[in-house]
Amino acid sequence: MSNFGKVLIAGTGPAAVQLAVLFGKEPGTVVAIAGRDSVRAAPFFCALLQSGNRVRAEVQNAQHQALAGECVLERVFLGYETVEGEWDTLILAVAANAYIEVLRCMPDETLRQVRRIVLLSPTCGSNHLVCHYMAGIQPEAEVISFSTYLGDTRWAQGEPCERVLTTGMKRKLYVGSSSPVRLSAVDQLCRLYGSAGIVMQVLPAALEAETRNISLYVHPPLFMNEFSLDVIFGEGVARKFVYKMFPEGPITQQLICEMLSGWREMTAIMEKLGIPGVNLLQFMIDDNYPVRPESLSRQDIEQFMELEPIHQQYLLYVRYTSLLIDPFSEPDEDGRYFDFSAVPFRQIYRDREGCWDVPRMPKEDDYRVKIIQGIARYVEVECPVIDRFIARYEQALMQAASRLQGQPLSDAFAVQDFAEDVRRICSGLGDRLQGSLSGSS
Repeated sequence: MSNFGKVLIAGTGPAAVQLAVLFGKEPGTVVAIAGRDSVRAAPFFCALLQSGNRVRAEVQNAQHQALAGECVLERVFLGYETVEGEWDTLILAVAANAYIEVLRCMPDETLRQVRRIVLLSPTCGSNHLVCHYMAGIQPEAEVISFSTYLGDTRWAQGEPCERVLTTGMKRKLYVGSSSPVRLSAVDQLCRLYGSAGIVMQVLPAALEAETRNISLYVHPPLFMNEFSLDVIFGEGVARKFVYKMFPEGPITQQLICEMLSGWREMTAIMEKLGIPGVNLLQFMIDDNYPVRPESLSRQDIEQFMELEPIHQQYLLYVRYTSLLIDPFSEPDEDGRYFDFSAVPFRQIYRDREGCWDVPRMPKEDDYRVKIIQGIARYVEVECPVIDRFIARYEQALMQAASRLQGQPLSDAFAVQDFAEDVRRICSGLGDRLQGSLSGSS
């Protein structure tokens, strides 16, 4: 039996299938999937029934071949409350705002047997959140946080089924654990991801790993501005694109200014918690999407933290203009490069149950930003720009709910403060905050 033992993956999205295939390659590892019994998940469970619980991952690029393969699931649980048996490793492949809901649905007798919980795509504070919940059930369980999911995975046929296609893979990921001692599970995760070609860096704290997610810094300014919100919640708006300059997209001088200010507020929060800040420009380029050295010099990238704000804004603007096209693609016969920035905004839509719903971005970003806002208030850091993002989003949400009055709406249209999750997280931050204060005295 491998160090992961019996692995239960919670989630029914493309990432869950990719993780099942990846972990299924480990000798002696048994893999199962559990998901919500819902209209949305029904096609996926139906496809599993027809395939005999066999799932398959395919890759778009040959260099990602290590992620491809098949896995026959040991068990499939329709509804989290139906989970039974002993599972050594629980992987939460669901949105961060669903962690507690999923754990609450699972039988306590199952959670008492779990040795470790892996958070696939957490947000800032998720590790403390899960540890707080598990303290009364299985306090010995190690909780491991990745910085983000390993790449970009989608349904191979465009609809939920047993096959997925991974179109991109992260070059580097960060990982941290709730355990103060580096355990073999983290080492084995590094080896497993490393075998797929992903560089892994182990950080001393799970919270530090959770701050190494680029979405925390770029999604709020990109999605929580008036331009983007008008597109997302609007009716019949012409097609617009997330990463393009105004008027094709939201990127303006003001947006870049808010991106920089939001990053500075995040850095101040991290400093209060004794966590090293992130060089935003270097993180964008070295850990996410590179640009050509002719566009941004290595000196500017590495010295970004020490530059004046107006210089930093300039460099961030250059970074986004440099990625309007893929600078490493081959031009076609007309000299045109791949239109890298042409990622269209998704608008509000009707889900499979006929209810109006909000796209994952900015719905999940609303949760992330409000958790950060709650942490900021706890550590007494003012964050006017983060407050502004939230105020804009809530106003757009309420206006859309009013316009759609009388029609079925999902829970996403209700303004939420996520106060209970904030409370759980901040209760776990107390020791870290005290340690940071004593260390600076």
